[in-house]
Amino acid sequence: MTTRLTAAEWADFRARMPQLMESEGVWEGWYRYYDAETGALVDQHRSRLICRIMGEDAEYPYYQTNQYFWDDGRTDFREFPARYADGRIWWDNDLITGWAAPMQPDDYHRSTCLNWTRRGEPDLYLYEMIQHASNGIDRARVWQWFRGDKCHMRTLIDEKRVSRDWRSWTDTSPPRN
Repeated sequence: MTTRLTAAEWADFRARMPQLMESEGVWEGWYRYYDAETGALVDQHRSRLICRIMGEDAEYPYYQTNQYFWDDGRTDFREFPARYADGRIWWDNDLITGWAAPMQPDDYHRSTCLNWTRRGEPDLYLYEMIQHASNGIDRARVWQWFRGDKCHMRTLIDEKRVSRDWRSWTDTSPPRN
């Protein structure tokens, strides 16, 4: 069950999550998955992420849609509503549980750390670092996947913001990157 933020909590959310505020918009890029032992590329696909800072009256202050596109025609679309509490956003849905928070210290407010686990896979957890470039267009992300406390995979994600206007975005076709 979620609870809408009070005006004070909304102000705290905006003030304590500057990197998240900067991520608002539509991002397109590539996800590349590598075996941690061999370094071999094991999968890759195009992506589009729609990152939304919702209004003060919204059930979830942050809402993200991930769209994945493989060259063989496969697609996967996922929804990630998040609540805000204690200086973090929190996910708790059918796929994952976890949180995101600004990295400290980060004098330039460009980095975010995430931690999440997959439902039904309690021995699998992941840490992610998101790094925003100062140009407001480019960002890079790194996922480190641990299974049984051993890193078994890394995901490298390179993205460009293609629009700040997520409200008008309707394209669900594969990105042309």
